[in-house]
Amino acid sequence: MLETTGPAPSFGFSDSDDPIFNPDAAVTYTGPTRTERDSLGEMEIPADAYWGIHTARALYNFPITRRALSNYPDFVRALVRVKQAAALANKEIGVLDGSKSDLIVEVCEEIYNGALHNEFVLGVLQGGAGTSTNMSTNEIIANRALEKLGHNKGEYQHFHPIDDVNRSQSTNDAYPTAVKLATVFGLQRLLTEHALLIQSFRDKGVEFRDVVKIGRTQMQDAVPMTLGQEFNSFATTLGEDAERLSEIIPWLCETNLGATAIGTGITADARYAEAASRHLGVLTGLPVTTAPDLIEATSDTGIFMTVSGTLKRAAVKVSKICNDLRLLSSGPQAGFGEINLPARQAGSSIMPGKVNPVIPEVVNQVAFTVIGADATVTAAVEAGQLQLNAFEPVIASSILQSLAWMTNAFHTLRVNCVDGITANRDRLAAMVASSVGVITALIPVIGYEEAAKLAKTALATGAPIRELVVNAGLMSADEVDAALSPAKLSNASE
Repeated sequence: MLETTGPAPSFGFSDSDDPIFNPDAAVTYTGPTRTERDSLGEMEIPADAYWGIHTARALYNFPITRRALSNYPDFVRALVRVKQAAALANKEIGVLDGSKSDLIVEVCEEIYNGALHNEFVLGVLQGGAGTSTNMSTNEIIANRALEKLGHNKGEYQHFHPIDDVNRSQSTNDAYPTAVKLATVFGLQRLLTEHALLIQSFRDKGVEFRDVVKIGRTQMQDAVPMTLGQEFNSFATTLGEDAERLSEIIPWLCETNLGATAIGTGITADARYAEAASRHLGVLTGLPVTTAPDLIEATSDTGIFMTVSGTLKRAAVKVSKICNDLRLLSSGPQAGFGEINLPARQAGSSIMPGKVNPVIPEVVNQVAFTVIGADATVTAAVEAGQLQLNAFEPVIASSILQSLAWMTNAFHTLRVNCVDGITANRDRLAAMVASSVGVITALIPVIGYEEAAKLAKTALATGAPIRELVVNAGLMSADEVDAALSPAKLSNASE
């Protein structure tokens, strides 16, 4: 595989965990450089870097975050898939030399497969509606193509980042299309992990199907159920969100590729949009279509609010499940103590033997972050003006971070928590035996008035309901046992 040797730039950051930009510090490099020019002047670029002057200016202008584009491999892969589709379309309609098109496709395939990802050095947050990301992608592809042709990096007279790699495109259609593709890639990965987590809960539902417990409403004892039903309900909850997330993917496959600057398609051949969309569909295996109104599609970023809102819904619901797991496992002596979570690490620097529910806790924190990211996306979508939304970089970084963190959270919740949960069967049996709530199941036989009297006696004396019912001559011991069996209490078949 192609290796990257270009040095990382320095632009006024210290190596501390809380870097603060020094406005007096220039972008500096160590080692040999090359000179590149643009309409603003000249800059020195690391000789081995595949990126060029547009990237260098952005590095200086946007020293906001160390979270570089390279940290979002789905986004990098999406960017080069867009460039591949554009090159193939340009070749098909005859506006780009076939050999150049083939070389773009070849270089993009290298990047898609993992090469040069660390050349995507720009931070995810940037002004310009993603222009710096698009320009940097063009430069990286062009300089790798120059290298393959035997030329030096930066000799753009032989292969140009804009005239060749960016042919028939604008940032305003290439960038949002890539964001949509990256979101689909991330959703597919999340849904895979989602399905595994759902199955893990369902497996526990089967394992605990015969474990009777007391349900609770408003944190107070309610009526009996099985622990298996509780875990099956978690699986069903997650399954509903998997369906909602899956429904979004076709909407994301409608793109504005071919719109160029504002949706009029200026500088692009009339045949380009259809060809580019068709090639992108083949490259990705997705049902890519061209939006019917390209001006609307370029200015409206509402689909990202739909994605973010649905991610928030899924995150909130899995966080609620984690709250339940923490409650059910609380104790082990002075809490609910109904289930046991796998012990993953020591829980205290001062209390020996303490073990905390660290996996549900970290999933809770991911959910809080996703909720915050959704607020960011909502604000950014609203802030769009006229024919373009300039804030798609923060939309992209918020959604892609949420997707990645949720996928990781679902994985650790399954592997490090749910798969290893055990039921505290003896404690649950004792709680059911002493619970007044089980008398609800006997009402069809003994009636509400008698049940209420016995419930009051049980609360006052602590006597088991089974014993009180039998002693009152209302039912035989066998009849009570049958009525309080797991199948009867859970309204399930044997």
